[in-house]
Amino acid sequence: MTRVLDGLERRIAAALQVDGRASWRRIASVLGEPERTVARRGNQLLASGDVTVAGMLPHADSVVLRIRCAPGTARTTTEALAQRADCTFAYMTTGATDCVAELMFDAGMLPKVLGTEIPATVGLRAAVTYPILRYFRTIRGWRFGPLTAAQTAALTADHAADHTDFPDGDELTAQDLRIAGVLAENGRAGFEEIARRTGVSETTASRRTDWLLRRGHVHLRALVEPALVGLPVEAVLWIRALPSRVDEIGRELAGTREVRYAAALAGDHQIVANVTVPDSASLYRFITASPWAAGVDSVETTLVLHARKRGGRMLGVG
Repeated sequence: MTRVLDGLERRIAAALQVDGRASWRRIASVLGEPERTVARRGNQLLASGDVTVAGMLPHADSVVLRIRCAPGTARTTTEALAQRADCTFAYMTTGATDCVAELMFDAGMLPKVLGTEIPATVGLRAAVTYPILRYFRTIRGWRFGPLTAAQTAALTADHAADHTDFPDGDELTAQDLRIAGVLAENGRAGFEEIARRTGVSETTASRRTDWLLRRGHVHLRALVEPALVGLPVEAVLWIRALPSRVDEIGRELAGTREVRYAAALAGDHQIVANVTVPDSASLYRFITASPWAAGVDSVETTLVLHARKRGGRMLGVG
């Protein structure tokens, strides 16, 4: 049986979703809890892996893949996709699609990745690729709800916004890339650790870390499994809509608590959304009775059977 976080653990996890680098003192002050208690419980969450704060470098191009697998190979194929360095998430799903994955890579790599590498994936029988045109929400912007609006505002840092556009106009140095690498492993790494691991002074580590985060060159995200916060039913929605309605529907989806991720696609579906809810009845209501649903032509629903990778981090085999 999956463990479920208790009330304080959920609030700490939610605070880290807002600002993954917020100090325990600041979080304790906003939550109205003793600092020692918040620090102890927060460190336990991080040590156990129930919550992970990790950085991710954005890339110019991204695609969502829908994969059909040879019989009996869905788990193997999902694993192969998850092991790719450019894979941000990999899910085994129900329906005609056996697995769904997102890949992010540098400009110009699309023909090589989709034309040569993906067709060679073990177990793959057929693949449909959907280039992402824009993000409405990434998991960085997902909030599962235990904080008040005032608490969220008090924790929000300049770099905590859900950046959905690729940053441009800045050249990253080798030093910047080393710092970004440390943040990718541990988004809460202190400046002393960053300085020691990258060979710079603490002052430089502080200044460049702040610059990387503020400019959107590193996206920090607190990763927590939906089931741990009482949302064990997860689905991927494939939405068809008129071009004139795509932006409106995408924004409506991004404004709901149920949606962890939503993006506009190029292909026979115009929007994909990753949804987490408490039970099947809640999923039915979300699909059939939400305001956004009135504007769509059709919705194809696939349930997530197993998440092997999220936010660029490998999860348990399950």
